[in-house]
Amino acid sequence: MHILVLGKGKTGSLVAEIAAERGHSVHSLDIADNQHAAALTAEALRGVDAVVDFTAPEAAVENISAVLNAGGRIVVGTTGWYAHLDALKPLAQKGGALLYGTNFSIGVQKLFRLTADLAKLEGYTFSISETHHVTKLDAPSGTAITLGQIIEAARPGAKVEITSHRIADAMGEHVVTAVGPYDTLELRHDVSSRRCLALGAVRAAEWVAGKSGVWEFREIFDQL
Repeated sequence: MHILVLGKGKTGSLVAEIAAERGHSVHSLDIADNQHAAALTAEALRGVDAVVDFTAPEAAVENISAVLNAGGRIVVGTTGWYAHLDALKPLAQKGGALLYGTNFSIGVQKLFRLTADLAKLEGYTFSISETHHVTKLDAPSGTAITLGQIIEAARPGAKVEITSHRIADAMGEHVVTAVGPYDTLELRHDVSSRRCLALGAVRAAEWVAGKSGVWEFREIFDQL
């Protein structure tokens, strides 16, 4: 495959590295190389099997629009742009594909499913804590928001408190806590290497190549 990676930050750089390790041809663009998605023309995307975006919320919206308008496939690991999701989805009808997710770690996908199970407990109060590096642009994290939505879907009317921490170069920790009258339960996912996120994104790019439509990573991760 030929994969175009947008973003040369910590995770984007790892995506490019892992894609190359898996035998793919890789080209990377930093945000400065692709102002307002100017580099994502139909001509430039010809021959690109999948684009992977780890940029910033505003840039991601422009990148998604440009790729879908050109009929391309894009995997988006950037978070904080979901207010635009409904407006962007119809663009995939031009033959392209959008695969997005708040977290591409397979371990976090399992955490989502375990949280859905935990949320069925009666008589418990739920809260979420998340910790990331100081340069992360959105708070709470997209993963924490997803966890909260999972709990609230199982417990209509419940409001789940989310606490965000930004510490040095923390790679990502999410803790779901359920406090009952007699005991406390915790689910925890702590990233020890960003490779888990980058590998999931590369596998997602491999999956989406040649497909058309819109998916959230939670819907398809067990097909990888």
